[in-house]
Amino acid sequence: MGKIGFGGGCHWCTEAVYQSLIGVHLVEQGWASSTGSNSDFSEAVIVHFDESIIATSILINIHLHTHSCTSLHHLRDKYRSAIYTYNNQQAAMAKEIIEKSQKDFDEAIITKVLPLISFKLNSPEFLNYYYADPQRQFCKRYIDPKLQYLMDNYTKQLDKDKLKGL
Repeated sequence: MGKIGFGGGCHWCTEAVYQSLIGVHLVEQGWASSTGSNSDFSEAVIVHFDESIIATSILINIHLHTHSCTSLHHLRDKYRSAIYTYNNQQAAMAKEIIEKSQKDFDEAIITKVLPLISFKLNSPEFLNYYYADPQRQFCKRYIDPKLQYLMDNYTKQLDKDKLKGL
């Protein structure tokens, strides 16, 4: 079983993206911190997955394409664009994938590869945000387009039972 963290947009959005994939067994939603100037907590998820079903590289590519990985907007402290890794091998892979993925974007990718130092789980009432009530306006406006992107580009990795209503 593998683990990797992602931050970039709202953790409700990121949680729904990864909950929609086969091979993902658990998505913890909350706040992550790293070292140095990245020691403040920022919205993130920890993805627990079966590496024999879905590759780490696919999870990283999905992350880069489902949030604004090139935008230095004013809320980047709260929504740090990051891949939180658990070891040097994972970090090296993430850096390599970011470099190879740059061709897909007009602007420079700003996503940082950081060691995960600490994680705080969100309050229970905010966990499983999308799948608890996908009809919420927030879900329709922000999460559904990300799930549509998955349906258009990552069909083989989708848990089709979860996405029947979309």
